[in-house]
Amino acid sequence: MKSKKLDVVRGSGNVFRDLGHKNADAEQFKAMLAAEIIKALDRRGLSVRAAHDRTGVAAADFSRIRNADLRRFTVDRLMSILNRLGVRVEVKIRLRPAVTAGHEARAWQ
Repeated sequence: MKSKKLDVVRGSGNVFRDLGHKNADAEQFKAMLAAEIIKALDRRGLSVRAAHDRTGVAAADFSRIRNADLRRFTVDRLMSILNRLGVRVEVKIRLRPAVTAGHEARAWQ
């Protein structure tokens, strides 16, 4: 039985960028915030209904977050939900040159 050689490609660290999404950085940030919301709910043992009672955020919104359906959410809304759950959000930004089609962006050179 012959084995096929597989090419391994290292990801960028952002699955949305690797899949060619237009707003990959924003989508990645929203996914990270949603993951923190889920962690906060799990740490507190909160159901979506209990989270609604505690925060006033619709139970359906918590269900959407748990199901990774983030289309209706902005970054600031996700941060607000974390705040309502008693979590403080601290953001650190690291800027790097954009890489497009295998070439570095000229503006950084």
